[in-house]
Amino acid sequence: MSAQKAEKKVHIKTWGCQMNVYDSERMADVMAPMGYAQTDQIGEADIVILNTCHIREKATEKVFSELGRMRVHKRAKEKAGGKMAFAVAGCVAQAEGAEILRRDKNVDMVIGSQAYHQLPEIIADWEKSNGTARIINTDFPAEPKFDHLPPAQPRGPSAYIAVQEGCDKFCSFCVVPYTRGSEYSRPAADIIAEIKTQISYGAREVNLLGQNVNAWHGTGTDGKTWNLGTLIFHLAELDGLDRIRYVTSHPNDMHDMLYRAHGEIPQLMPYLHLPIQNGSDKILAAMNRKHTQDDYRRIIDRMRDIRPDMAFSSDFIVGFPGETDADHRETMKIVDYVGYAAAYSFKYSRRPGTPAAKAGKQVLEDIKDIRLQELQKKLYADQTVFNTAKLGMAIPVLFDNRGKRYGQLQGKSPWLQTVNVIAPERLLGQIVDVKITEATQNSLTGEVIPIAPQISSGTHAA
Repeated sequence: MSAQKAEKKVHIKTWGCQMNVYDSERMADVMAPMGYAQTDQIGEADIVILNTCHIREKATEKVFSELGRMRVHKRAKEKAGGKMAFAVAGCVAQAEGAEILRRDKNVDMVIGSQAYHQLPEIIADWEKSNGTARIINTDFPAEPKFDHLPPAQPRGPSAYIAVQEGCDKFCSFCVVPYTRGSEYSRPAADIIAEIKTQISYGAREVNLLGQNVNAWHGTGTDGKTWNLGTLIFHLAELDGLDRIRYVTSHPNDMHDMLYRAHGEIPQLMPYLHLPIQNGSDKILAAMNRKHTQDDYRRIIDRMRDIRPDMAFSSDFIVGFPGETDADHRETMKIVDYVGYAAAYSFKYSRRPGTPAAKAGKQVLEDIKDIRLQELQKKLYADQTVFNTAKLGMAIPVLFDNRGKRYGQLQGKSPWLQTVNVIAPERLLGQIVDVKITEATQNSLTGEVIPIAPQISSGTHAA
């Protein structure tokens, strides 16, 4: 009787946005039929994939640093008579694939952001060479990669579904149009089918993903072109789908049907991530954002008229080339006006190949530091105020993870706040009313509100 063949293992490390997390999940789906199971232990892996992000400065150097740290595992594997392949995927791979192969001889495969559906062929070619081949695939395929992906595996109570990819905006600081390509919208039928599958696995919530998700304009099930608002109206009809979210939106792609959806669909959560990047109209023009601070304010006002409990988050870049103290004060004004529930803020960093990288009037690093500290102090204070306002409230929480403490579950409020509760395991995947008892800048703590027993309406004998 022959011994059973050992299962192969893959370790995937992910940087960056939620779309990258989705891509890593789909890489695992692609590799599962090849006999690869995921492992959290690098030393166990036959293949290590670094799924990279190219948004921030020194992204490439971080990849090489990580590769250096992992060489000890590769050497240990080889010493034991095995092989460990290193693959770099994602946006850094897309932008600098040839340079990665040149600089690090331990990298076996480079797989661009649009090529991971070809992992079976890429890995097969590497295995056929007995580990001697060095393969690069950063092509943009003629057909969308989504058409070639296998059915998604279960993602838990809260599932992420890519509906749109790429960007046609060409903000002067951003590499996404070059690493992700032009905007592509998946057909509604494919999206609905993937969501139905996740519901069958136990998902109660879907997060619709895209670099410009509210620019989605796919073919509807009726053959007509739908926008994101129309898609959400149809998703709200799916049995078992209790919550709908979407990210990331661009101010220029807000539209009437999307506003309507927020006003009419209870499953659509009252939370909108709407990056403004900067408050100065001069800087917004230099960024090629094609909207003004007043345009942005009107979106906020309209949304709050429709949903008074709407919460907002945003992205900010300080120290963009040419930014003055007066420009920075304009950013602080929009922060005061909106009162964000959460935000991501960064110092401007040059990205090679973008127009802003060649701009004059680069802001000194120490000035960037001062402005970022002032901005973050205000943003963190507003986030704390927003969270503290929930004290004593009873809010519905979808428990989607186990907490760090024994017996603790972790979930999300309608406003995307993390809520920690000591609760029985059977509530995982359920939406439960929770009374909030503690609030910090980053999370809430609460207690499950017991469901009162129903009293029979039958009559009693005298």
